[in-house]
Amino acid sequence: ELQLWLERLDFDNEFVFPLGEEPIYTTDDGVMVTMTGGGIPNATASIMALGMDPRFDFSHAYWIVAGIAGGDPVDVSLGSAAWARHVVDGDLAYEIDGREIPDSWPYGMIPLDAKKPTKNAADLNPNRRPSTIAFSLNEGLVDWAFSLTRDIDLDDSPGIAAYRKAYVGYPAGQRPPFVTIGDNLSSSTYWHGAMLNEWANDWVPLYAGADANFMTSDMEDSGLMTALHRLGRIQKLNTQRILVLRTVSNYTMPPDSESAVWSKSQPYPDNGIPSFETAFIVGNTVVQALLDGWADYEHKLPVSIDSL
Repeated sequence: ELQLWLERLDFDNEFVFPLGEEPIYTTDDGVMVTMTGGGIPNATASIMALGMDPRFDFSHAYWIVAGIAGGDPVDVSLGSAAWARHVVDGDLAYEIDGREIPDSWPYGMIPLDAKKPTKNAADLNPNRRPSTIAFSLNEGLVDWAFSLTRDIDLDDSPGIAAYRKAYVGYPAGQRPPFVTIGDNLSSSTYWHGAMLNEWANDWVPLYAGADANFMTSDMEDSGLMTALHRLGRIQKLNTQRILVLRTVSNYTMPPDSESAVWSKSQPYPDNGIPSFETAFIVGNTVVQALLDGWADYEHKLPVSIDSL
C-alpha cells in the first residue's frame, strides 16, 4: 500500500519514527505518508503516536486512508474503490463457534448484551454501546472525494477479469473496476465466507444506521478512527477532515460454485496489484485536488460539485 506512493511522488524527506512501524515520509509541498502496520492494535498505536509527535502540526491536515480490502461481490468487484461514509468495528462482539450455534441462527456473531444474532437496533442496549464500535465520516467531504473520482477509468487486467467470471449472479462483482461509495467493517480477524458476509451486511447498518451498506472489510480502520477521534478531543486535528478509501484485492465470500475454504486459499488475482494501483490513482487524485485548492481548503472543507 505504501510503495506506489513512494515511487510516484517526490517524498524527499524521511523522518525516523520509532513509535511507528515504518518511517514517515513528506514532500516539500506538505504531503505525508506512513504505513501503520497490520491489524487494529498497530493502526491505533501508530496513528496515536503520529498525532502526538511534536515535530508536526496537524491542525489543518486532511487524513486519507488508502489501503486494500476484501470486497462484497454484491456491491463491488476486484480492483474497485469504495469511499466509506461509515466505519464499523467487527471485533467487539460475542462469538459462538459455527458448529455449535442453533439451527435457526444465520451465524454465530452476537452483539454485546444481545442474546442472539439480530438486525434490529432496538435489541441493543444503548447504555452499553462501545464508543469505538461505529464512526461516521463527514458526508460532504466523502461526496466531494467521490465526485472527483467516480469517472476515473480504472485499468482492468486479465487475472481479475478471469476470476470475477465465476461470480455468476453477482452483477456488481462481475464488473470491471469502478469507484463507488460504500461502508467498511474493520476486524483484526481475517474472516471469510457467505455466512460471515451475511453477518457483515447485518452488522454494519445495525451500528451505523439504516443508510449504511457494507462493501469492504479491512483490519485497521476502526483503530485508525479511534486514534484520530481521541486526538480530535484535544484539538490535535479536525475529525471532519478524514477520508477512508478501500480498494478490493479479494472477495469476502466465494462464488456459489465453490466453498469458503477454497476461496480463502486462493491467491489474490494478479497478486492484488490492481487494488494497489487503484488505491494510489484514486487517493492521489484527491491529494492533488487538496494541494491545488489549498488556499481555500486549509481553512474550509471542499464542497461536492453535486451540491452546488
